[in-house]
Amino acid sequence: IFKFLGAISVDLGKDRIKPYLPTILTPLYRELNSTYAEQDSTLKNLSQEIIELLKKLVGLEDFSLAFSAVQKQANQKRAMRKKQRALQTVANPDIAARRKLKRHKTKAETRKRKIASLRPTYKAKRPRSHSLKDLAMVE
Repeated sequence: IFKFLGAISVDLGKDRIKPYLPTILTPLYRELNSTYAEQDSTLKNLSQEIIELLKKLVGLEDFSLAFSAVQKQANQKRAMRKKQRALQTVANPDIAARRKLKRHKTKAETRKRKIASLRPTYKAKRPRSHSLKDLAMVE
């Protein structure tokens, strides 16, 4: 898709690409700023190359305006999601508690996996049975 976006932008030319610039830059910006663990470096390099191509094609000033608009929109979305998550913890504490328990569980599993990879002879302790605690949890 990134190659397609680059080809379309070159095909349209300087004047006809300007209205579509924010639409084209949105996925490129998202790929550049992604923090996923399993990130593909070829995609990141390709998006960087297409951004450089767009800079040359459109000009630095127009590109900067469009790129800053895309950045601003992404930051607003991120802030909105964060605000909604905070509001959900107040409005639905049971859902928030479940999410927190799940996060702690995955964190413990990750820690065990990391220890197992670093020290293969080490065995992680088995979790203790908390029968009363298990009964009190809402699922």
